[in-house]
Amino acid sequence: MSPVSGPYNLTVIESCFGCVMREEGVFCHLPHASLTQLNSLRMNAFYPRGAVLFVQGESPRGLFILCSGHAKLSSNSKDGQSITLRHVEAGEVLGLSNLVSNTPYLASAETLEPSQVSFIPRLPFLQFLRSNPDVSLSVARHLSMELHKAWEQTNLLALAPSAQAKLAHFLLARGTDHGQQTAEGVHVALNMTHEEIARSIGASRESVTRILGDFKQRRLIRVNGGSVIILEPQELRSVMTGSPAF
Repeated sequence: MSPVSGPYNLTVIESCFGCVMREEGVFCHLPHASLTQLNSLRMNAFYPRGAVLFVQGESPRGLFILCSGHAKLSSNSKDGQSITLRHVEAGEVLGLSNLVSNTPYLASAETLEPSQVSFIPRLPFLQFLRSNPDVSLSVARHLSMELHKAWEQTNLLALAPSAQAKLAHFLLARGTDHGQQTAEGVHVALNMTHEEIARSIGASRESVTRILGDFKQRRLIRVNGGSVIILEPQELRSVMTGSPAF
């Protein structure tokens, strides 16, 4: 059967069993019966770039599964300052911790490109958890992973000795999570503006532009459009422990 084309030229993922992200998501290793039940609960929707899935301070309505596309979680202060907490890749879930704890969202979720998102209302999902202990264990593992990532982000923002160290850490982390090793170095598809990178590391756009220029001049990285090739990962790691002046 040929793939079904949906809105925004997306290939429709009609079932959890046909997901190309299998083996990577929080629910991918569930027994067949549990995955079948989960699949019966989800409702599919297609969103353009810039669509808001939920807003900081809103009460949790359910679970969002990013079947395809790319999204971000961001938080805003009362004075209008914004920081990007993390980028969400296809196969990941959003809003899980708030759904379980029944507390308002601490961040807003926005799509960064056309995306297919599955939604499962809160009460049916909680009933699904209660009747499937294996799912509860999988959710606990995922929440532990989210906590670990949150601590990493906190350490990056609060303890990194300089903006250079923050940016070096950001590039290396993206390379570890999403990079591809090539003959030249680690190829990382960022597709982010300098402003978006700045919000991810708690720095100014001007600092990001200046530091990237310095990294390029020192031949630590090469920038090709929306991608970065990390040429000298060991040198970038040394930047993380130093505090060069600008």
